[in-house]
Amino acid sequence: MSENKDFLRSIVEEDLKSGKFNKITTRFPPEPNGFPHIGHAKSICINFGIAEDYKGHCNLRMDDTNPTTEDTKYVEALKDAVQWLGFNWEGNVRFTSDYFDQIHDYAIALIKMGKAYVDSTNEEEMREFRGTVTQAGKRSPFAERSIEENLELFEKMKKGEFKDGEHVLRAKIDMSAANMKMRDPLLYRIRHAHHFRAGNKWSIYPMYDFAHCLSDYIEGVSHSICTLEFENNRDIYNWVLDTLKLTPPRPYQHEFARLGINYTVMSKRKLLELVEGGQVSGWDDPRLPTIAGYKRRGYTAESIITFCEQIGIAKANSMVDVAQLEFCIRDDLNTKVPRVMCVLEPLKVTIVNYEGKEELDASYYPEDVPKEGSRKLPFSKEIYIERDDFIETPPKGYFRLTPEQPVRLKHAYIITCKEVIKDTEGKIIEIKAEYNLASKSGSDSSGIKVKSAIHWVEAKTAKEVEVRLYDRLFKEEAPEGIEDVNPDSLKVIKKALIEPAVINEKPDERFQFERQGYFYADPIDYTDETPVFNKTVGLKDSWGKKKKIPTQSAPKLKKEQIDGEVVAMSESEQALFDQYISLSISYEIANTLARDEKLSHFYKEAYDDFKVQMGDIQAPTSLANIVANEIARELKEKNELKCTPKQVSELAKMIDDKTISNKIAKQVFEEMLKSGDNPAQIVKAKGLIQISDPSEISPIIDEIIAKNPENVEKFKAGNTKLLGFFVGQVLKATGGKANPQVVNKLVAEKLK
Repeated sequence: MSENKDFLRSIVEEDLKSGKFNKITTRFPPEPNGFPHIGHAKSICINFGIAEDYKGHCNLRMDDTNPTTEDTKYVEALKDAVQWLGFNWEGNVRFTSDYFDQIHDYAIALIKMGKAYVDSTNEEEMREFRGTVTQAGKRSPFAERSIEENLELFEKMKKGEFKDGEHVLRAKIDMSAANMKMRDPLLYRIRHAHHFRAGNKWSIYPMYDFAHCLSDYIEGVSHSICTLEFENNRDIYNWVLDTLKLTPPRPYQHEFARLGINYTVMSKRKLLELVEGGQVSGWDDPRLPTIAGYKRRGYTAESIITFCEQIGIAKANSMVDVAQLEFCIRDDLNTKVPRVMCVLEPLKVTIVNYEGKEELDASYYPEDVPKEGSRKLPFSKEIYIERDDFIETPPKGYFRLTPEQPVRLKHAYIITCKEVIKDTEGKIIEIKAEYNLASKSGSDSSGIKVKSAIHWVEAKTAKEVEVRLYDRLFKEEAPEGIEDVNPDSLKVIKKALIEPAVINEKPDERFQFERQGYFYADPIDYTDETPVFNKTVGLKDSWGKKKKIPTQSAPKLKKEQIDGEVVAMSESEQALFDQYISLSISYEIANTLARDEKLSHFYKEAYDDFKVQMGDIQAPTSLANIVANEIARELKEKNELKCTPKQVSELAKMIDDKTISNKIAKQVFEEMLKSGDNPAQIVKAKGLIQISDPSEISPIIDEIIAKNPENVEKFKAGNTKLLGFFVGQVLKATGGKANPQVVNKLVAEKLK
């Protein structure tokens, strides 16, 4: 566990130290009236995470006290979300309805104590009697009923002898309380509705404030952790437990800031409106912030957990940029998924001087990704390229194919345009080109200089696929609801063309489509006849760029690698870009560094130091990634840095020589920003050196496998997706210090 504890963990440790509790028990208690969203993911990580950290347990409990809105399908969605995120609850799934009899008995006890009464005022009168923030309320005249009359009326309410709303049971507390929730709050209301678990047994149902604290007590919960909107409810929570004088230990409520993300709504009511209104296809629509939606879009559980860890646990509500979540999934997928080629808007190219056909060797992963795997790419005289990769009259700074400018086909040859074929309406329908035999990728001796490589597919072997391009569901940063839905949030391309290995060999279910973004084989609609891929996220944030107004002095140039609109580079920027590309830095990172003077200056200083440590031969990709991502973000937010280029160079060296993992590097970097210390000092002080010794990792894997026999059986029965679950659990158990490549290999061997 991190030495920098959040305030909730500090509370837990103090409670253990003082002897207030001997065992930590938390709970995740959602109402099953909708699918869980990313805010629930934060709560899941907190409640289950704290229980794991302090060797306690966490219950999964459904707060099923409103029969009119709840359903079994929501229960299953909540269970699936918890399991998919890699957590296990204690025992069976629990339900507040399991305790209805006990809660009812507690209500009877309050009536007998003179602390609760049956109120028969109507809703309007009740609201009027409640008072205001500055004016005390007025107690209902029905509060003077005798204990015997209250017991009799409450029994009749239970038997269903009254209509909905005719009576309620209220606590008798203080109608002048500053906290208005303490002004005789409701404990029970009448609901003549079928309950999905209890059937028609009950005609009365407890209110949240009454049922929640008692359910916590019945289950032996020690820390009832909830979001800030329940802060004022804490007084009721304590009043109920204290008034009933329940046998200790009793639970205590603690609040944390709820998660807010821009361009997103978290209200289940508003999400339900979108589902029922047809603005989305269902609760698992990939545009929704539901766990099911993120899962179907291709997000990984690891990326969601990392996001929750990064935003931390605060006491004050704030808004998180959705770009941070998108960064987490990019960062997670970057080292995991194979790179393949898919053409979304095909344009035919006929290579007139090429005869025959061949298969080209092509790796699935770039050199800086520590994974192996390759495929054969069919090549012939007829191929398809992206329509945007050819322009007859290009703007300045366009480096792809033009009538005068050659371009490299990724993994293949350099081609030169010889003729442009158009239809009767002037639309380009084909390019006639020539290739250079000596320019084959990997053994180029042509002497031809090109500044860009484009993706392509061979015409006869390419497979037709459906590609769904998802953008943000809302066009406003702080959306109100349906009226702010982005009409362009989904674009469906029915006949995109993909290289055959993706369909025939199926090396994975997640891919990076070269220069397009990360994509996921849709788990529901994908078939062998119609393969469907969902866009998970672009290669770089495009939203800010789309919001900028074009200027006349800087013509815009669409670059798929960036998935957005950018201005053409200046000559000095272009020179830097070419230099970075020659250093094996990726297109996206090179583009970011070249266009920002502060970043390029910082990178130069860091790289000069890096060369001293690692030598000119070492490709500085890790260093470039840190500068283009972490340093760029820090400069954008604060316009100042506590760390120096030399320190960042040292951090990159530690990544490259496997002293620390990429995940640990992020933790070290955050500490560098706070303290200004050198990364080596931080790593040593916090014991963050990466664990690569199989003898240290194997026992941890054995323990996790022993704890999850059901998932082991599912894996051996063919559910190979669970490999990621076991790997994630091992990484979590080691605090992210285990070498992912070693863990992957060992887990795969042990599960055979």
